[in-house]
Amino acid sequence: MEKLRNGLITQKYTTISHEDKEDIEFNTPHLFIVEPSYEYIKSIKKVEEPIEPLTTIKFQKGAIKEHGVNGVCNEDLIAMVICRLQGFQNSEFKCRENSVAITKLEESLMWLRKRTMDREVRNVEGTHIV
Repeated sequence: MEKLRNGLITQKYTTISHEDKEDIEFNTPHLFIVEPSYEYIKSIKKVEEPIEPLTTIKFQKGAIKEHGVNGVCNEDLIAMVICRLQGFQNSEFKCRENSVAITKLEESLMWLRKRTMDREVRNVEGTHIV
């Protein structure tokens, strides 16, 4: 498994890994594992123990019409994050940053929906046809 690296994410509490490049199919990773970071575990337990994953996320692998529904879609995870942030916005944790993040995530859903609509018009939605 390869660690996900990005200048905008922290590995202070959790790390994200995905399959190695040679195992990737259809141009992109499909399996992600989220674990507590080694640094976090060490800071609270002060012992060396195997780190158990918090969750595994399996994305759709291949076009649905060709491979069936076999994982979550990008839109599914975006919708979950919007739901969580809206919950925070309905509490004492309400803030401008959450509001902006919700707007940008909704915008992301809109663009992904537009992509799907364009593919539906061309009768290629759910296939590998470009």
